[in-house]
Amino acid sequence: MSDSPPFPALPKKDRGARLRRSLLAWYQTQRRDLPWRRTRDPYAIWISEAMLQQTRVATVIDYWRRFLTVFPSIADLAAADEDAVLAAWSGLGYYRRARSLHAAAQAIVERHGGRFPANREQALALPGVGEYTAGAVLSIAYDMPEALVDGNVERVLARVLGAPGAAGSGPLKRFVWAVAHELMPEDDAGLWNQALMELGALVCTPTQPRCSDCPWKRSCAAWASGSPTDIPAPKTRRATQRLDLQGLWVVREGRVVLMQRPEGGAMAGMWELPTRRSEESLPSTLWSAAWPAGLRPRLGAPLMEAQHAITHHRIRIQVLEARVAARIPSPAYEWDFANLEGLPLTGITKKVLAQLGRP
Repeated sequence: MSDSPPFPALPKKDRGARLRRSLLAWYQTQRRDLPWRRTRDPYAIWISEAMLQQTRVATVIDYWRRFLTVFPSIADLAAADEDAVLAAWSGLGYYRRARSLHAAAQAIVERHGGRFPANREQALALPGVGEYTAGAVLSIAYDMPEALVDGNVERVLARVLGAPGAAGSGPLKRFVWAVAHELMPEDDAGLWNQALMELGALVCTPTQPRCSDCPWKRSCAAWASGSPTDIPAPKTRRATQRLDLQGLWVVREGRVVLMQRPEGGAMAGMWELPTRRSEESLPSTLWSAAWPAGLRPRLGAPLMEAQHAITHHRIRIQVLEARVAARIPSPAYEWDFANLEGLPLTGITKKVLAQLGRP
């Protein structure tokens, strides 16, 4: 028998109506002017939602504009080479999202005439499209009464109703989805969903909520408790692993040696400097402990150091000059500096190139 406190009842009809009125009035005056909010194009909205997952809004704006310039339609994205898609995505991280977008675009062209389907089951059948993305695109682009729950919505609804459970836990997710469906209005579904997300992004933040500015303050169980940040309970986080890497800087006649990461792993298919874990680093599946055959670093101080973070890793890389055999070791490749712009480079490699520049 569980000792966990019970979940509260779903909001009654009258309370739901009051919550909707106050939040929509707040949203009309407080919402940010974001470029994807100026369109009802399902493709543009879909791309924004894919980019916004695990990425800050300020970062996404320029990427979103560039991506739509390079791939102005679903047909253009579907027809593109995967390397071109990864290059346009490079720097956003979580490259599986880019591959899923590419595969989904191809499926949309094949099955739906090149337009994001206005049907929940068909949307969910697309690669990389889950309950949240389907709800976002269908409600915002097509004004269909489809609920959505992201981290912001989960936090807002858990706090206002005083729901128990840790952030991201199964029971809390199920409860919040039920609340989201219960509160869904018959009209203006997209506006409502965006208002919920905006409240979590601007006011009901994880660690420093601005409760005095919240339109739901007087209805909020977390605010009434005096400890709003206790709801939802923090989830258990994986420990951050520190990795120390060494990369090789090999330049010959205006060409730099890069290696492509293997398929099926992290950052699959991306290009990077020949890289290994340093002898002092903890073991990791992301990089080998050995140098690629045919490449040897020159002794001496490193050319530079850079810091980088991916998933649960904090990375420091030292870049060393290296000698190379007459024949470049497979699968390394010599790239002209002029051709690097369209190449899908890892974030670490971008930082190194930005500092060392061209010879």
